[in-house]
This record gives sequence, C-alpha cells and structure tokens, in this order.
Amino acid sequence: MRIEQNLWSTEKGWLHPGGGTLKDKAQLAFVFGATDLLKNPEHFAEIKKMVPSVPILGCSTSGEIFGTQVFDNTISLTTVFFEKSTIQGAQIDLTDIRSSFEAGERLARAIDRDGLLHAFVLSDGLQINGSELVDGLLKHLPGNITVTGGLAGDGARFGETLVFWDDVPQKQRVAIVGFYGSHLKIGYGSLGGWDPFGPERLITRSKENVLFELDDQSALEVYKRYLGEHAKGLPATGLLFPLSIRTKSGESGIVRTILSVNEEEQSMTFAGDVPEGAYARFMKANFERLIDGAQGAAKTGFQAVGSISPDLAILISCVGRKLILKQRTEEEVEAAQDILGKKTIVSGFYSYGEISPFTPGAKCALHNQTMTITLFSES
Repeated sequence: MRIEQNLWSTEKGWLHPGGGTLKDKAQLAFVFGATDLLKNPEHFAEIKKMVPSVPILGCSTSGEIFGTQVFDNTISLTTVFFEKSTIQGAQIDLTDIRSSFEAGERLARAIDRDGLLHAFVLSDGLQINGSELVDGLLKHLPGNITVTGGLAGDGARFGETLVFWDDVPQKQRVAIVGFYGSHLKIGYGSLGGWDPFGPERLITRSKENVLFELDDQSALEVYKRYLGEHAKGLPATGLLFPLSIRTKSGESGIVRTILSVNEEEQSMTFAGDVPEGAYARFMKANFERLIDGAQGAAKTGFQAVGSISPDLAILISCVGRKLILKQRTEEEVEAAQDILGKKTIVSGFYSYGEISPFTPGAKCALHNQTMTITLFSES
C-alpha cells in the first residue's frame, strides 16, 4: 500500500499544489474538510485536478486530523494505492428514503458482498438515526463483515453536513466503500473515557432517537437542571454532558449526544436510539481518561492487525471530546500515534457520531463521544 497526503489552508493553500505521484494509480482518496470549504465548487475542482481518475470518499467535519495535528477550516486529502486489494463504493440520497433503517439496507445492497472484507461508512450527521442506519447495514451484510465509519460534522454549529462518494459534496447523503482482498488486514477499536455522575434514570417516554421523559418528568427540564448555566447554549453545550444508555442489567452503556432540542415538545433528539425502558445516566469529562480512551482504541486495533505498524489509520473522534480537550485535543491523536508507530499515515476527522464495534467480535453500533480508529494494512 502506498499513501500520499495533502492539506489545504487559507494561509498556505495546498502543501503540494501539483498533487502527488499516485493521482493516476490510486483507487481511493479520503477527503475531510470544513463545511463551507467543501461547498465551494472551486475547492472541489482543485481536488479533482489533483486526483482526476480517483474516486473520492469524504465528508464535512468538526475538525480535520492530519498526522498528529488537528486543524479547523482546512481540507485534508489522503490518496491510497492498494497493491493487492480492491474497493467498491456507492452513495444514496436520504430524501428518497423512508427511514434510516432502510438507508442502511439500501447501502448494504449497493456493493458486492462476495469477497467483502470490510465496509467503511460515512453518513449525514443531522438527518439520520445512526443506530437504525447500522442495524439496516448489519441485516444485509454477511455476519463476518465488520463495519466502521462515522457521521459528518459541522463544527459546533449543527447547521448542515455534507457527504460524498465520487460526486460533489451534498447534504442528506450516506456513502459506503467496501474493501476486498485476502492480503488486506483491518483493525479497529472504539473507546470513550467519560465519567458518570448522578443517579440512573428510567426512560419513560421516547420514540426512536427522540427522548421525551425521564422518570416520568420532562427530559429536557431534567437535563437543563443538571447543565445549570450551560443550558443556555443547547444543543452545542450538550456535547459536554452526554447520556450513557443501558438497556440490560450489567450491560455496558452506549453514549449518546444531543443533535437538537424542541422547546415546544420538551424533547431532545439524539444521534442514535434512546429506547423506552432503558436507563440513562449523565456523563462528564475526565481529561486523562479521554486521552487514555484514544490510546486504548489504538491498542485494540493494533493487536487486530498483528501488532505491527499499519499503513493507514483513519481516526474519527467526537466533536464533544474536542470541545472538552480544547488545546489538549492533539494529545489524543498523539496518544494513538504512539501506539501505532511513526510509519503509520494518520488521517481522520471530528464527528457527530462514530460507527464501530467496541472490540473485535463485538456487535457494531453507533457511538458518541468515543475515539474510533480503523487501521488498514496490506501484506
């Protein structure tokens, strides 16, 4: 596997204006960038000039990961040439779909499942129920196929998110790329690092990813009481205080963050399901544990590829982690690189949700507030 990277910024333009040597050979290019930049046709035209014959998978972000650095308002380009492996991709328009579950079903059917090793998915970050999307994917993919990916971001604005596969960036899109080949190894891991506080509360009224009541009280009012002065900044400040959802006794909680609030309905909409009968608990940040979580995710993926430095790592971390870590944000990326080794090329973005099993063998799910790492290596 051969990989080249490029970065555009307002101050410097492209690091390598002419592109690289792989533009006529590569099978895939990852592009992650700020929403406003990707909406500008001139920027996308420049990308296509650098990789004219390479299909592009990408999305808008809440921050771009490039090596061990984290940027805002840039565009990252990572071009990949597989020597012994192949890919196949597709995208669908959510405006033509009745449900997020159906979107997952259609996406899974859009690629060849014979010989499929792994599926990587990018989704609109606002007009989607990520839990249902994953369930639809898993229903129609072979049971041994792993899925990773994430939901597109838009800073902390929650205005619009963009996704694209071999097309211009657009709203309400979901894209998938399948990876094929016996020489390709895929590793992955996903961990959080948030601490619970306060009592568990029973979800007494909800519908899919919309939460109405906790312990028969207005969920929004309960949440605002816990947030105190932070409540004025909802939904963005909700990223600092996610919920841990537990559906069975002793089950590890899945973290959920808010996408929007409805004052009239007194409801909160989350990136994934918050089922009635489940238990919810408020979470808060622990700086060291957030960084340890990133390192732990890297360790899990590293072991899965044979404990050798992989060729490529795609890091997808939640925007809530970035808002908490602030000037320490790069520490979680550096912690992951320390495990993977300096030879590994690192790309990725800050998201509105992460898709991955926690560990190899576990069921794939939508997560929030985690660092999710996907590793690629060819032998």
